[in-house]
Amino acid sequence: MRRIEESELIINPDGSIYHLHIRPEHLADDIIVVGDPQRVEVISSYFDTIEYKIHNREFITHTGFLNGKRFTVMATGIGTDNIDIVLNELDAVVNIDLEKRQIKKEHKSLNIIRLGTSGALQKDIPVDSFVFSSYGLGMDGLLNFYKNKSQVIDKEMTDAFIDFSKWDEDLSKPYIVSASRTLEDRISKGMYKGITATAPGFYGPQGRILRLELENQNINQVLENFNYNNHVITNFEMETSALYGLGKMLGHKTATVCAIIANRYNHTYSKDYKKTVVKLIEVLLNHLSS
Repeated sequence: MRRIEESELIINPDGSIYHLHIRPEHLADDIIVVGDPQRVEVISSYFDTIEYKIHNREFITHTGFLNGKRFTVMATGIGTDNIDIVLNELDAVVNIDLEKRQIKKEHKSLNIIRLGTSGALQKDIPVDSFVFSSYGLGMDGLLNFYKNKSQVIDKEMTDAFIDFSKWDEDLSKPYIVSASRTLEDRISKGMYKGITATAPGFYGPQGRILRLELENQNINQVLENFNYNNHVITNFEMETSALYGLGKMLGHKTATVCAIIANRYNHTYSKDYKKTVVKLIEVLLNHLSS
């Protein structure tokens, strides 16, 4: 069996994985990932008991119990590059023997749910509402570095988007991946649903203009108007496509729920987005723990 070299799988002196600093015993099967490190403390404050608190760089991990169920909540930081680290290292912790540096014969599947903030792209999705990402549209290019991505993307929907948008060949080729239908049934009740566009930046890639002009000033209008079999692009954020693509390639169930704190179509912004995020946390924990 292949042994993974030290330069490819970096293990800390305490036996933990390089960036996340966690070992198998630190990790629950149900994992909530957030971008904001401070949000970890908010979520874990609902736990009945906390077993572990681990902090390295922007990666913060708390594991504990709520209503008899074990959960991990983890801060990933912002962007698909960080999701690449988090997904690969979470998978390594459960599916690679870190001492022998060999892939385990038995595969373990995790439930990984992203809880984030986002801007709506449709005029009928109000600020302070919640969106479940039935699909992730990747404009980031991350999945293009991995072999067999064609096995996890929705090719027909992806091709339809490329044709509709007249996608610029100078940009990374987009891809669309679906959420776990099991998790969708479990946690999406009462939420708007649609395609979540994942951008590789917050300003230009999301159509914001400060001092730099945009190559394509109509990008938001293109996203707003795309419709494939009644699936529309509901919102913008920066992590979901990588979560869905890598998760599916690695055999994990993934989902994203977002608090809508801005509406890009109506140019409105939440008056108290932190209150909306807390409400979403409570809704998600109730769905997962009941």
